[in-house]
This record gives sequence, structure tokens and C-alpha cells, in this order.
Amino acid sequence: MLNLDDSYRHKGQRRELVKILKRKGIKDEAVLNAINTLPRHFFFDTALGSHAYEDKAFPIGEGQTISQPYTVAFQTELLQVKPGDKVLEIGTGSGYQGSILHILGAEVHTIEYQKKLFERTKKFLTKLGINLHFYFGDGSQGLPSQAPFDKILVTAGAPVVPNSLLKQLAIGGILVIPVGDRRTQKMLKLTKKTSIKIVKEEFDNFAFVPLLGAEGWR
Repeated sequence: MLNLDDSYRHKGQRRELVKILKRKGIKDEAVLNAINTLPRHFFFDTALGSHAYEDKAFPIGEGQTISQPYTVAFQTELLQVKPGDKVLEIGTGSGYQGSILHILGAEVHTIEYQKKLFERTKKFLTKLGINLHFYFGDGSQGLPSQAPFDKILVTAGAPVVPNSLLKQLAIGGILVIPVGDRRTQKMLKLTKKTSIKIVKEEFDNFAFVPLLGAEGWR
């Protein structure tokens, strides 16, 4: 069962969560506003609903998690989303991250590797009136039929940066991806300056579920 009631208490909890994210260094007001707007408890079973505004990741079934709010905010801030940006999200998961991108005004194309999760999240977000473009398949290979993308966000840990994703990034576009081993990954921000010049920036370590697929973990 899901609780789709957004009470004063929930709104207060979101404001507190935003304060925590600010203290942790998130500065982008648009990102903070999106997190303050989107009821995170909608993405939790009622039994776990009391934990929705803790700054922690939680399991959502199929071996996947809903990311920690700080991770969502950190990745989204690095992505520098502008209204109208065409964004590819690798790993739909619960739909929370994709919904944040949607609130920021992006045209979101999201791809999920797990069939059950894909079906469940697509149905749920459509019910919420959050209209994303949903795809079921191997996100490590991107979505060539819809390329190029202004921004690409990967919400699973990759062993290397998939070449397909760099190819599908528009010139001037940004790819945010955690890369490392199966336990811990370094957050990378790759900016495509020309068709051959990529500027790479490295950030903190994070722990994501593995990116499965032909250009991910097999």
C-alpha cells in the first residue's frame, strides 16, 4: 500500500531534509526546491513511510534501492539541468530521481533493466501525472534511437564509462556517472566539449547498485 496523502507533517519533514542537504553542501536552489516539492513518501510502502525523509537509501525490491536524497541532490546539481533539456536517465528505479528531473523542466527519457520494476514504476508515475518517456532495456548501451541527449545521468555503479553513452551525448552535454568496483564508486562529471574532447571531473565516493548490461557489469 502507498500513502498518497501529503500532510503538513510531511511538508515539514521535507523542509528539514532540505536544511540537511544545504548543510551537506548542496547549493542549487532549483534542485533544493524540487526536493522540497516532491513527496518522497509517495515512493515508499506505508510500512516504511516513516523513514521517507531520512537522508538514507532504502530497498525498493528487485535488488534495487531508492537513492539517498543527498546522492540524488548531488548528482542532479552536477547535471546542471535547464528547462527543456533532453535528459537520459539510466536506471529508472523507484522513479524518484526521474521525477526530480521532470520537476526541473527536463524532457526525461528513462530506461530500466529490471522488467518488474519498469512496469511498476511506469504505472505508478503515470498515476501521479508525472509524464516521462519509459523504456525497458539495457541502459549501459543508452538509447540510440533518441540520441543526442543534452544530459545523461547514470544511477548505478559502472566498471567503466560506457562508450555508447559518450557517443549519445550532445556537444556541450554533461554525463554524470559513478565509476568503480562493485562496492564503491567515484562520481564523475564528463563534459563533451567537442566530438573528441571530453573534460573529466572527479568527486566523492558513493555506493550504488551495479549497472548491469553489455557495457556494465555482466
